[in-house]
Amino acid sequence: MGLEEIKEKIELLRKNLTEHNYKYYVLAEPSISDYEFDKLLEDLQALEKEYPQFEDPDSPSKKVGGEVNKNFETFTHEYPMLSLGNTYNQEELQEFDKRIIKQLGHNDYQYVCELKFDGLSISIHYENGRMLRAVTRGDGVKGDVVTDNVRTIKALRTQLGGSFPEKIEVRGEIFMHRPAFDRMNMEREEAGEALYANPRNVASGTLKLQDSAEVAKRPLDIYLYQLIEKNETIKTHFDSLSKMQTWGLRTSEHARLCGNIDDVFKFIQYWEEERKKLSYDIDGVVIKINDYHQREELGFTAKSPRWAIAYKFKTEAACTKLLSIDYQVGRTGAITPVANLEPVFLLGTTVKRASLHNANEIERLDVRVGDYVYVEKGGEIIPKITGVELSKRAENTIVHPYITECPECHTPIVRKDGEAQHYCPNEVFCPPQVIGKIQHFIHRKALDINGLGDETVELLYHNGLLKNIGDLYALKYEDLIQLDRMADKSVKNLIEGIEASKSIPYQRVLFGLGIRYVGETVAKKLAAKFKTIESLMAATYEELMLVDEIGERIAVSINEFFAEEKNRTLIQRLKEAGLQLENMEVEKEKLSDIFSGKNIVISGVFSRFSRDEIKDLVESHGGKNAGSISAKTSYVVAGENMGPAKLEKARQLNIPILDEEEFLRMIGE
Repeated sequence: MGLEEIKEKIELLRKNLTEHNYKYYVLAEPSISDYEFDKLLEDLQALEKEYPQFEDPDSPSKKVGGEVNKNFETFTHEYPMLSLGNTYNQEELQEFDKRIIKQLGHNDYQYVCELKFDGLSISIHYENGRMLRAVTRGDGVKGDVVTDNVRTIKALRTQLGGSFPEKIEVRGEIFMHRPAFDRMNMEREEAGEALYANPRNVASGTLKLQDSAEVAKRPLDIYLYQLIEKNETIKTHFDSLSKMQTWGLRTSEHARLCGNIDDVFKFIQYWEEERKKLSYDIDGVVIKINDYHQREELGFTAKSPRWAIAYKFKTEAACTKLLSIDYQVGRTGAITPVANLEPVFLLGTTVKRASLHNANEIERLDVRVGDYVYVEKGGEIIPKITGVELSKRAENTIVHPYITECPECHTPIVRKDGEAQHYCPNEVFCPPQVIGKIQHFIHRKALDINGLGDETVELLYHNGLLKNIGDLYALKYEDLIQLDRMADKSVKNLIEGIEASKSIPYQRVLFGLGIRYVGETVAKKLAAKFKTIESLMAATYEELMLVDEIGERIAVSINEFFAEEKNRTLIQRLKEAGLQLENMEVEKEKLSDIFSGKNIVISGVFSRFSRDEIKDLVESHGGKNAGSISAKTSYVVAGENMGPAKLEKARQLNIPILDEEEFLRMIGE
């Protein structure tokens, strides 16, 4: 490729990126995904680095955002609102960590991980505790003054409380919750108006409205994530989040202090799944060096800090034809509709199937066989259908009729009040349920049977050797050795693994039973309260409800499980086989009743004891450990780096906060 062609390619990339910037920041009508934009920008930056003779100070690679809306007064940021470098994979994040170590010359540092809110960045200035102005990011150097509009946000304090510096600047993200967005769209649909595209666009467009009274009608929200104060009395970012909360400013309760890059990966992995449970959209995680002095050492590039990076979750949609809908049956009997699609390439793989979740989702989307549908992958293993391209719908399509019987055993399916999922009630003879329950029982967190995997379970089931988990303990060498793929050594390993499982603790056996809604934590609490399986089987609904973290749904499920004669027979078989069906743990010595009847929350890091040791001391002195702060909390025992949200909540509820030494004095240690 000649120099003239290189120049033309660079100019075309600049033109396209400038147009996309305008659509995104000014019109709030993005035409490509963030991922596609970032890839175009990377291409441009690579070419500009290789061919510096084509340098242009107005290139999009030199900018942070879009153009300033001329309808508002503009304000120049004292400290530019820089963008962050983006990464979409852990390898690049590992390289970022290596650069930090190299530049600092050591690995004695901490990261703060925060959710990357999908909204509009804002800078807010306070003087003498009162809000002076609010400014959009704009092009990163100057932005629009939207003070009156921002003042309408109910979650924002316009007058600070507590002890604060004379002048501060705080930065954050303005956004809209999805339920509020859905309500707005519903009202627009009823009024015959065009629907909004997504919550981010609405938030961005709302701040550009000239009438603040109209802005006040829009349910905007805000989280603050950065404090700028010239006296630099605060030394770390995590402390600044806590300090902002003491002034009444809202920061996210999900920020976490991480000791190393492995902790960062765990945080990212957790939120890739848990983000679906949030009421607002996030598109990634922001990772920042915690210590301000170390940030100064690391410095900045021309457009972003070297001490921070954004890990963005991948989201991409594709449009393809829906060929048919199948139904899968899980181990609990839950029915999940799955769409069969014309193959389409999405985020590096070819997608042929996508989840439709349940009957409500099919009805909500009005998805029909033959439709052209939008498929998204995001962080999900199984892609999901998110919409229908109605302009391509054929005239002869019909509303999809949801099945009325199990596709595996043809038993009529049921749906309980208040639940979205349909179930097959035939748990004894429905093949996927029987196989799934046995597979759950043998896995690592339950009975952990060595030599027995999912495929072997299927082999044994289809050969009539397994009909329930009790049959595992009746398996004999002479029956197994006759099966395909079962050699002498593998059979002996399996028999030994089954025998070894008889020593697995009671709480893991409870989890392995697969009682609906009884996970690892609930099983542990049940085993601690009801020391034998007989006492649990005899427990009333009221007795179960008294156990910590046991709610109505779990209590009903446990009672229903043990009310079934087949399950009581199964328990008897397991008992006769020699499984651990009683709690063998030694009762902890009770030292006093100082905390009798009191709920204690432990938070932070302690110098003399671990958190688990502190919890043991609480129980030894009659107290009950609680995981979250509420009006029922008696004391909070706070160590170093206690979460700022917990600290603020404890103060708001006037709950006594004990440090490690005060706690130890109370119990006479």
